Amino acid sequence: MMQIIQIPPNNRKYQTAFIDFPFKLYQSTPQWVPPLRTGIRQIFKPNHPFYTYGEAAFYLAINDQGNVLGRLATANNHRYNDFHQSKTAFFYYFESINDQAVAEGLFKRGFEWAEEQGLNHVLGPKGFTVLDGFGMLVKGFEYQPAFGQAYNPDYYPALIESLGFEKVKDVFTARIDRSLVWPEKILKAAKLVEKRMGFYAPELRSKAELKKVINDFKRLYNDSLAEPAGNPPITDEDMDTMVSQLLWIADPRLVKLIHKDGKAVGWVLAYPDIGAGLQRAKGRLFPIGWLQILRESKRTHWIDLNGIGIIEDYQRLGGTAILYNEIYKSVMSFDQYDYAEMLQMREENINILLELENLDIEFHKIHRLYEIHL
Repeated sequence: MMQIIQIPPNNRKYQTAFIDFPFKLYQSTPQWVPPLRTGIRQIFKPNHPFYTYGEAAFYLAINDQGNVLGRLATANNHRYNDFHQSKTAFFYYFESINDQAVAEGLFKRGFEWAEEQGLNHVLGPKGFTVLDGFGMLVKGFEYQPAFGQAYNPDYYPALIESLGFEKVKDVFTARIDRSLVWPEKILKAAKLVEKRMGFYAPELRSKAELKKVINDFKRLYNDSLAEPAGNPPITDEDMDTMVSQLLWIADPRLVKLIHKDGKAVGWVLAYPDIGAGLQRAKGRLFPIGWLQILRESKRTHWIDLNGIGIIEDYQRLGGTAILYNEIYKSVMSFDQYDYAEMLQMREENINILLELENLDIEFHKIHRLYEIHL
């Protein structure tokens, strides 16, 4: 016997069960990196930034012994639907034992909620805001996910494909390490472009300097990445959330803004991966989890490259060569770091993917975005 429960507002018991379930599901999975419990708890609070422009519903699958078998969230993001003139629901936070009936029961309720909202299309896994992860892991189950990146068992794709979900697109993760031999022509091209075209990338030396350029990052994302990534422009609230998540672990030297004529036209957003610290903290900041995470940010050898771009008009002027040069310097110039992962490279970015393949860079993880029409 199994029942699907929609979590009522302010029901802390079921909220806690929703948060705790992955910790039980993945207790024997060494690759899994737990989220911060306090962060997930925030999604149930009415003052979460998402609820200024959307609604969400949360579900648990529970057997007659009271054990949780699965969970799911569905969301109606009005900013997304207004931007795309669509009627799309997101699904996110899907976790389940390997049982088709559990997945079917959860999604049936999720589909019903979406239709009650007047929606006719379901897309996911896709988080509530542009800062959340997206995609279901379909390749690379043996690897630890980067900070903020989804991880799931290898049976998940079959569960949702059996429900009628189909692929929308794949996003790739590539690994770059110190053993990679960068072609001299790329490094020479970057120096030549810097000299002839006047591009430059000053090093940020402190978190105070990093704070001063936050608005530049917001503008650059909205000008160059928001629409191709399928997202509406980022809001001040979303940016504040990102800053609060990343600033305390950031290494300002890894964050690069590409300038031309005194204006920021491109960027490389990189930060130390804190996954091992989160594993030791077991998802709890207190009493000493915060210290485990902070220590990991100071000693990790792993960089996450989770935002690389340049305004389109400057790509044809050689700005892409500058980006590659800055990535090279991030991996090779600091003794602490031995390798980096480039995250969320969409399959439609054919030129970038081909360039990376030509550098013999391995795409070792693939995440897939799915959809179904109701």
